[in-house]
Amino acid sequence: MTRMFVSLLALVAATPALALSDQPPAPADTAEAAAPPAGDVVVTASRSGDAIPANLIGSSVTVLDSDALAQRQTRMVSDILRDVPGMAVSRSGAIGGTTQVRIRGSESNHVLVFVDGIKASDPYYSEFDFAGLVADENARIEVLRGQQSALYGSDAIGGVISYATLTGREAPGITARAEGGSQGTFATAARAGGVAGDNVDYAVSAAYLTTKGYPAAPGGSRDLGADNLGVSVKTNWTPSPVFKLTAVGRYNYTRADTDDQAIAPNSPMVLGYPVITLVDTPGSYYKNSAYYGLVSAELNLFDGAWSNMLSGQITDAARDGYTSAGYSYGDRGRRYRAAFNSTVRFGNEHVRNRFTYAVDFEREQARVIDPSGYAFTGTNRSDTTGFVAEYELTVDQRLSLGASARIDQYSRFKGAETYRATASYLLPTGTRLHAAYGTGIKAPTLTELFGYSTGQYIGNPNLQPERSKGWEAGVEQIFAGGNAKIGATYFDNRFEDEIQTVYVFANGQYVTSSANSATSTSQKGVELYANIKLKNWRVDAAYTYLDAPQSVLAVTSPAPADGSYQAPVPVITQAVRRPKNSASLNVSYIPDALPLSVTATLRYNGAMRDYAFSSSYQTLLVDLHDYVLVNLNASYDLTKRVQIFGRVENLLNEKYQEVFTYRAPGTTAYGGVRIKL
Repeated sequence: MTRMFVSLLALVAATPALALSDQPPAPADTAEAAAPPAGDVVVTASRSGDAIPANLIGSSVTVLDSDALAQRQTRMVSDILRDVPGMAVSRSGAIGGTTQVRIRGSESNHVLVFVDGIKASDPYYSEFDFAGLVADENARIEVLRGQQSALYGSDAIGGVISYATLTGREAPGITARAEGGSQGTFATAARAGGVAGDNVDYAVSAAYLTTKGYPAAPGGSRDLGADNLGVSVKTNWTPSPVFKLTAVGRYNYTRADTDDQAIAPNSPMVLGYPVITLVDTPGSYYKNSAYYGLVSAELNLFDGAWSNMLSGQITDAARDGYTSAGYSYGDRGRRYRAAFNSTVRFGNEHVRNRFTYAVDFEREQARVIDPSGYAFTGTNRSDTTGFVAEYELTVDQRLSLGASARIDQYSRFKGAETYRATASYLLPTGTRLHAAYGTGIKAPTLTELFGYSTGQYIGNPNLQPERSKGWEAGVEQIFAGGNAKIGATYFDNRFEDEIQTVYVFANGQYVTSSANSATSTSQKGVELYANIKLKNWRVDAAYTYLDAPQSVLAVTSPAPADGSYQAPVPVITQAVRRPKNSASLNVSYIPDALPLSVTATLRYNGAMRDYAFSSSYQTLLVDLHDYVLVNLNASYDLTKRVQIFGRVENLLNEKYQEVFTYRAPGTTAYGGVRIKL
């Protein structure tokens, strides 16, 4: 299976040359060669807020447009992220299970996530869980890889993911879809967007998915169901050419069944130890709700030469857990965030300069709700103020240079400085060279600073931010006026001061705390990609090789016959849940003769390692085998307004695990209808 997938990927990599071989090359002095080809634009790559052509960005970036989400019939946003180079996605079993995204070997809390322009990570966990993010109609995703802390501060070590619903001007009209299928699944989404008068645009969207699920526990029979809802409201008011007021509101809700982990009669054996496994736990579930809000005002003066933006946003997240006996635990997190950006643009038609100064203020607060009295339930708080300076130079829309620096001041620990430099050059032949170097930080979480349970999990107020530095260099070849490209990027990162859980002997017992590691880790690899948009075809392919060695304390010898305790020893292994090899291939075909669209998706996840724990909570390492998932979907336009569609996921019924002891779903099928007004 793996050999077949690699062969298909190699064939696609050759597709641009085959598809365009009968087109004569344009001379270097033609008008087409003189002007860079049009393509995707990216907003997250600069603090200016400008939409920058992707071929002028030194950092690695991937744009998943609304067409890509629709053609692949994406229902959970995390699924399409599997098609992005450098990404590793792991979901704990069924829909609603914890879903983590890692970029270039970083940890999942090293990825900064924006949803509709709002920093979306849960302030209590300091990480965004993709488990409840249902895909809207008409949305767009930008993935910016590499250290971006010089722009955005903490969390942006591995990169930045921005998910945004389109505005009423970008996608006017009314759409609605509904579908049903395997595992008692029903999903629906609706959107209304447009322009009112000359100065107001609006967009309202909602997406809902419910499923009865399947048994995720090995040998279990309890279906793990889930309900997911997302609602977004976005409006822009432009009373004059120089002023714009924007308001965004969003609500996400998830209710999902969960299973506990325990030693069971069918527990897997690792090195002779029975290890903890997922077991059916009737009555166990959690609820997660989050409110997001943003208001911004933008003033543009001197024909756009000087723009200023003031914004404020809030994230309010709540999570509650339940068992068959009733309410079990909860947590609350809230983030207030304000920013001021000022950008000056100057130059001429050949040389363009852009300088941006920004100030960010952020307050995070969180607390635990614990009916048992075990955990500390007071509210903890931390403030951060960041100062950003960014300069960008563009020459003839071919050469782009950028530099940014940031100073973060924290209320609870020492401040940090980060910086980044980028370069991109587009040759007349369509060959683009790009490179970037930068540093990143991840601030300690409130739990790591203040602890969780008095005398059991003790906070460490002396923690310092985790740090990273890294570089990348790549080459890209553009064809067909920007409609096709292939590229390769090499990256090399190093992490220092990583925060780890440690066990300390105090007052006659072992207690848990956090500490900065004295060792460093490295992550390096290669990303390959091909993106082709021709008349009837769209082909997107990606491959990633990741070398991410990690030192862990784990048991490596078989269990002693006398049952005595086996001490863990340092082990160098590939970082868990991050495969060395991963790839994806998406091919869409839309024939001229029929109102039909067909898309085939193949996703390869190489062998990985994961943790297992014995009854004494000793850490062991287990191997998860590689797998290939094949999805097939199609849509047919009955009329200009009515479309029917269907898809099959995991067509080959592959048996696999993304997280140890969590079974993944088998073959499923869905069908539905979409209406456009």
